[in-house]
Amino acid sequence: MSAIAGIHSIKSNKIPVDHCVDLMEGLSHFPADDVQSWHIENVFFGCYSQWITPESVGEQNPLNHSEMKLVITADAIIDNRIELFERLQIPQYKRNKMTDNELILEAYKKWREDSPKYLVGDFAFIIWDKERNQIFGARDFSGTRTLYYFLNSDYFAFCTTLKPLLTLPYITRILNESWLAEYLAIPGMYETVEANTTVYQGIMQLPPSHSLIVKNGQIKLVRFNKFDVQEKIIFKTNEDYEEAFKEIFQTAVNSRVRTTRNVGAQLSGGLDSGSVVGYAARELRKQGRKLHTYSYIPPSDFKQWTPKHRIADESPYIQSTVQFIGNIEDNYLAFINKSPYTEIDTWLETYEMPYKFFHNSFWVRGIYEKASQDGVGALLNGARGNWSVSWGPYLDYQTLLLKQRKYLLFYKELNAYSKNIGVKKSRIFSKILNKAYPTMFSKHNLSYKIPSLINQDFANRTGVIEKLISNGIEHDEYNTPNAYEARKKCFEQVTFWNSNGTVNTKLSLRYKLWNRDPTNDLRVIKFCLSIPEGQFVQDGFDRSLIRRATKGILPDKVRLNQLVRGIQGSDSLFRMIPSWKDFICELEMLIKDPLIKEYLNTETIIQTTANLKNNPRPEQVFDLDFALLMRSIITYRFLKNYL
Repeated sequence: MSAIAGIHSIKSNKIPVDHCVDLMEGLSHFPADDVQSWHIENVFFGCYSQWITPESVGEQNPLNHSEMKLVITADAIIDNRIELFERLQIPQYKRNKMTDNELILEAYKKWREDSPKYLVGDFAFIIWDKERNQIFGARDFSGTRTLYYFLNSDYFAFCTTLKPLLTLPYITRILNESWLAEYLAIPGMYETVEANTTVYQGIMQLPPSHSLIVKNGQIKLVRFNKFDVQEKIIFKTNEDYEEAFKEIFQTAVNSRVRTTRNVGAQLSGGLDSGSVVGYAARELRKQGRKLHTYSYIPPSDFKQWTPKHRIADESPYIQSTVQFIGNIEDNYLAFINKSPYTEIDTWLETYEMPYKFFHNSFWVRGIYEKASQDGVGALLNGARGNWSVSWGPYLDYQTLLLKQRKYLLFYKELNAYSKNIGVKKSRIFSKILNKAYPTMFSKHNLSYKIPSLINQDFANRTGVIEKLISNGIEHDEYNTPNAYEARKKCFEQVTFWNSNGTVNTKLSLRYKLWNRDPTNDLRVIKFCLSIPEGQFVQDGFDRSLIRRATKGILPDKVRLNQLVRGIQGSDSLFRMIPSWKDFICELEMLIKDPLIKEYLNTETIIQTTANLKNNPRPEQVFDLDFALLMRSIITYRFLKNYL
């Protein structure tokens, strides 16, 4: 709930006061309930605190625990407080008022470097251990909060954001060309292969699921969390699985509505956010509080161009959810005159690096802004739901059954699914065969050629192509793995988590509210990874577990819907048409810039611009050409304005 910063003098020299002042001044644009600092000759900790939870109000941050000889500054909300109280044998009279900083120190006192393994929540923290003369820090398993650092022979400096570190005289604002090369060469949504790099040379970030120790001028990073499930959870009946899930999920939701301010939630017409809203509204009703929901909708003059089963305007499903659940104050936001193009400068200032998620940029920030105006302290979402609570890919599951020769169950599910969605079994079976044996049955090439955005000389100089290939990434192709491989990769490779954590941290600081995702709760994820796959696809329903667990919580129109899904951002290009001439003009300007020619493939940009210049159509919004041009301008503005 804070922006934290600090400096440690490796050689135990006195830290210049102006270094501390400049570091803290770099955080001064964030709204804060309190600003505190702690220092001795060779260590400085500072914090801009935002009070979100009841126990955070008036907390001491940084906290100097003289008895333990430990000092902590933390950007944290710990969600398994009750469990930790029991494990740590915290006296009952201390529990209600114990801050998360104190709780983390108690955990560190007991488990030392293993302490992050026992913490559930969103956190990044740094501890000065006086007895061991060392720095210890950690970032939560999915990197929900950011933590950047710099280390040379004289100083270790850290901060929640990048800008304050650049005020220090021993840190220079130099482009990390390896980072930029990976960003430009990787076709997907993640930015780099390595999870600990940043766009600035010398400034690193602590990867998700990692802790660090700085001692005697050396740094050691350790991964403390891996999702290697050793024991499967096996119950006798479906009802047992449902009840166990409901209990864990409700606990995850309840811990995330713990705020002294209003509770909000992002709400679409689907299962992920709907389930979060359903469980949250139920808990808030007990507390005599209402849930504020925020839903992005297209402008009224936008014409649907997507297939019938993919809808841009989810209002009918959202309203059905709101009316069925009750206890909700709902908001529908069209963000008139906002587009990915109008948002670029604000996002670069906020994100502090080039970004790739431009399609949804205008409404993601817009919802934060509106929720902040409504006094929301915790903004719920279900962003991780596809990999956890609403897991259950039907076609991939059927492919699994087919390869395992479980023919009776395969036919049963095929027959049920066919009836549920009103599609002939032969057509569904054909799709399953294409997935199971693509080289034998697929009529289409599953690889999509992507225009290269990176300048070839720059790529050769940095060796980025070889690096991507050695990490299993083809820079000019996007190969779609099956859902099980994609899920495994998601939880194994922490680099996938960085972007979401960076967005959440920096928007939360800007608008003084926390984005909280119960579907990303460590307990929920471990449960979902531990139960049989058959719990997620059943009786012709994909995402079966969450459908069963929301019976009576969500309307059947939403709960049992398999025919229609939302498609967010499909109006992005439509929103840009009024400023299309400015967009093209900027592209024509950037290709003439010598700096850009050094890094970007201007020939590709010229050709792609010519393709889209005169007749932009809303349905081109997800075309690779449009993505290439938007990424070009985002990169161009960053290089011109921030280096």
